[in-house]
Amino acid sequence: MPSILQFFPEQASSFAHDVDALTLWLIGMGAFFTVLIAGLVIVFAIKYRRRSPDQVGENFHESPLLEITWTLIPLVIVLFTFVWGAKVFFRLYRPPAGAIEYHVTGKQWMWKTQHPTGQREINELHLPVGRAVKLTMTSEDVIHSFFVPAFRVKADVVPGRYTSMWFQPTKPGRYHLFCTEYCGAQHSRMIGWVTVLPTDDYQTWLASVPVQQTPIEQGAALYARLGCAECHGEGGGRGPDLNGVFERDVRLASGERVGADETYLRESILDPGAKLVAGFGRTMPSFRGQVDEEQMHTLIRYLKSLPETRAAAAPVAPENVVR
Repeated sequence: MPSILQFFPEQASSFAHDVDALTLWLIGMGAFFTVLIAGLVIVFAIKYRRRSPDQVGENFHESPLLEITWTLIPLVIVLFTFVWGAKVFFRLYRPPAGAIEYHVTGKQWMWKTQHPTGQREINELHLPVGRAVKLTMTSEDVIHSFFVPAFRVKADVVPGRYTSMWFQPTKPGRYHLFCTEYCGAQHSRMIGWVTVLPTDDYQTWLASVPVQQTPIEQGAALYARLGCAECHGEGGGRGPDLNGVFERDVRLASGERVGADETYLRESILDPGAKLVAGFGRTMPSFRGQVDEEQMHTLIRYLKSLPETRAAAAPVAPENVVR
């Protein structure tokens, strides 16, 4: 049971201790120098005050040693803090290979989540303990912000693009989920829970929520229904081969190169001419208004699952990548 005087929320992720330690260092350092400077101001104001109206101050020549000291000490402290903060930052924003990927959609005023096996939840997310978790997130309307205090993770959820975060829960429990970006009249009601379960209990929970199709299977069905394979078949056609497209280096008609991440794939579906791939014309129609955010997620999950083919991987034809 947390103490009523507990300064930080419960630590329930693998890097919560690192975040708290850095935060305490910043608070302690700020408090120390605040007290030090305020104390020196008071001491010097009393010690060197004017004691009579006709008193004349003495000349004082600067001390090189003093100036070097008060320059080097803050420099060392700032560099130490920067290196420490950068180390924590890189750990927070570099998900490990093999992390389980979940999809989160923010909407006024709820969180919609989907498991890789297809189970869906609203304002709830069940997770296994001890496994690295990656959340790929987007919004259907305005900017939201996904925040789980016990995990020390927070990231904006932005309409029109994908953002992500990762964490590894370290103890079973039920933890608060908040939106920390004002998103409208009922912003304060956009709350939920993340429930972390032992592995066996998590598998039991998954089995209790049966699904007909996984997101990849739903995406494959949508891909076929929209007729995408007619232009994007193996070896290319009016559009390039999409096998192995995810995270491939894409050469554009402008000569630029971009990485085919989730945001790029989403933009290519909704606005095909925004980043036209070298070697292909403006023949693809926009699917804006035909595919909602949850369908978009399943479509991208399907594209991410496609294995790379010889034609797609051939270095002699780098333009045959997407669209």
